[in-house]
Amino acid sequence: MKTVRWMIAGAALAALAGCGAEEIASPGSGGNITINPPPTTEEPTDPTYNVPDPAVALGGCPGINDPVGLTDAGTIKGPTGEYRVCTLPARLTRSSTLERVPGVLYALNGRTDIGYDCGPTPGVVAECKLLPAATTDTAAVTLTINPGVIVFAKTGTSWLAVNRGNKLNAVGTAALPIIFTSQDNVLGLATNTSHGKWGGVVLMGRAPITDCNVGGPPPSSTCWRDTEGSTTPAQFGGDVATDNSGSLDYVQIRYSGFILSANVELQALTLEGTGSGTVVQHLHSHNSSDDGFEIFGGRTSMRHIVVTGADDDTIDADVGYKGTMQFVIGVQKTPAGDSMLELDSANANEDQTPRTNLKLANFTLVSKGSNSNGVAMLMRGKADATLLNGVLVSPVACLQFNGANILTTDPATDKIGAPVFRSVVMSCGNHATSGTPFNGTNGVTAAQVQSTFAAGANNSSTFTSTLTNTFVNGTGEAGVAASTPALSTVDPLFTDTNWIGAVRDAADTWYAGWTCNSATANFVANPATRTLCTSLPSLQ
Repeated sequence: MKTVRWMIAGAALAALAGCGAEEIASPGSGGNITINPPPTTEEPTDPTYNVPDPAVALGGCPGINDPVGLTDAGTIKGPTGEYRVCTLPARLTRSSTLERVPGVLYALNGRTDIGYDCGPTPGVVAECKLLPAATTDTAAVTLTINPGVIVFAKTGTSWLAVNRGNKLNAVGTAALPIIFTSQDNVLGLATNTSHGKWGGVVLMGRAPITDCNVGGPPPSSTCWRDTEGSTTPAQFGGDVATDNSGSLDYVQIRYSGFILSANVELQALTLEGTGSGTVVQHLHSHNSSDDGFEIFGGRTSMRHIVVTGADDDTIDADVGYKGTMQFVIGVQKTPAGDSMLELDSANANEDQTPRTNLKLANFTLVSKGSNSNGVAMLMRGKADATLLNGVLVSPVACLQFNGANILTTDPATDKIGAPVFRSVVMSCGNHATSGTPFNGTNGVTAAQVQSTFAAGANNSSTFTSTLTNTFVNGTGEAGVAASTPALSTVDPLFTDTNWIGAVRDAADTWYAGWTCNSATANFVANPATRTLCTSLPSLQ
């Protein structure tokens, strides 16, 4: 796991200079932008692909309820047209809505806060900063983003910070997903290998966490963590398991995860102490320079998740996270990418509670290259895990436990027992050479890892993958019996299924329409309707 430390400094990596009112320069461009760059050979090419009609920038920016309002930053040009740029204020202090307006893009210029930190306890007004102008309203606000809206980052260090007690409701549709992306993507400069162009989306909540660096002990309302490296407070944690930080539905987050320094990066989506009232579903994370998404504690469950091209882990959960994930597609690009799944972290706080406990069902994880962890799924730090109905393809070892305490049962420290696997099949690249897809370190042997995996029904570590279109079940996967008992008996949040993997067959297209295509994975077979991740969809 890469430690998240956000050193959001006052100076951005690049200034928007030399552009005038009609153009915005790309960071590092040093001058004017080529509006129609030659097509990259890294992306799929198809003569029948329909390029969206160019957008035409309209008049000024629409109004919002926030007293500062949107700043008209002129226009920006790219291969899909010319757009009006409407920059959000550095901090929203009133609930506001970003409307879908043809030809309008909304922009983040550095750290953009949704409200002030309202503390770990709902209703304690004293912990919410008051609004200006002698009002009795508190700063707890909701930013609503309507279907089809595109938000881009004007600087590499831009990120959206949703503070405790505030909400982000970004709810798109399958036909009109909401897109968070980089300025290079707007300018047509993004390629299949682009990543780390801006920060990402960060939700901070009031749900229980461990490893507090403010107050404690956990779990309690006095146990907080401060987002490391932030020059101003960005705190999360509390004891409200049902906390609600908003809803993300039919959302793409592209080219995020800016590298601040070695092992200090943002990722596409970061959930920090968000509660079970927070909704995350139909989310596509594309080409994050760190994890596809990382969850620091909390209770948020996730459904219908797609991660393509993450440079670090596809899924990373720690700091006492408890939740379910179902219908998850993860595909790494070649050759970058680390583990497909990383749970918890080994440190001096391993005995703190709540214990990380991930329940993952109907997943398909495809690793395409070697990685620094040397393993596709890494579990450590005394984490609990239940993996059901899964497919894993990896050129390196598939499963590693770090630390013998992951095999123990200890009610005093909320430790349920050894990880559980049922109806999980793995195609591991090192099987032919080393004879085992399993690794064990720090007091646990490969044989113990193998016996733990083999204890579950319908598992295979020598499976021959027959996946089609990279992630769709083939005949081999269709022949594997699904986990019993029913998933809903394992956790009532699960939907019962009688198949393994994230995608049952070619007729199962839950991922289509709201995702974007790349050389890593194509999600819409019909080229007339697909949208490349390197392009913006039409706003008309």
